[in-house]
Amino acid sequence: MKQTVQMREIQDKMKPGVITRDGFLGTDSRNLIDILIEDDAKVKRINLTHGQIAGRMQELREAGKRGLGDFISVAPHFEVRVDMVRGKLPCPFGHPGLIQKTNIQVRNLEKNREIAFTDMHIHIIAEHGFYEGKGSPYRLEVRDLIEILEIELPEE
Repeated sequence: MKQTVQMREIQDKMKPGVITRDGFLGTDSRNLIDILIEDDAKVKRINLTHGQIAGRMQELREAGKRGLGDFISVAPHFEVRVDMVRGKLPCPFGHPGLIQKTNIQVRNLEKNREIAFTDMHIHIIAEHGFYEGKGSPYRLEVRDLIEILEIELPEE
């Protein structure tokens, strides 16, 4: 699919130093539209939606807020820490408003795996199906999210 002028402008906002120090694209040299299409296809292949993935991330974030910056136990076998950082960021896709700078760390004790994400991730996944570019230090892989956060796949 061809990248539009609007997508090019959004991609420019994702470069290092524009909204965040590291940006959102990492070493990924593809057009933004191609990144979005590839991740969307991954999610569709497993019969989920970006909203379902972001919903589980939000659910664990809300549970972890009770810990006030410390890890707390979340049933059945998770530990979650939510750290609120001062400041807010704009959505690179141009959504109105600002997104709180919050870091969420989830440990799956049964699988001995963990993953970290932010409020920005929850937003850009839910609203835009964007998991960041390959090579980004904050790139989230669909498969890792599903496995570590134990997102139930629909029955076929």
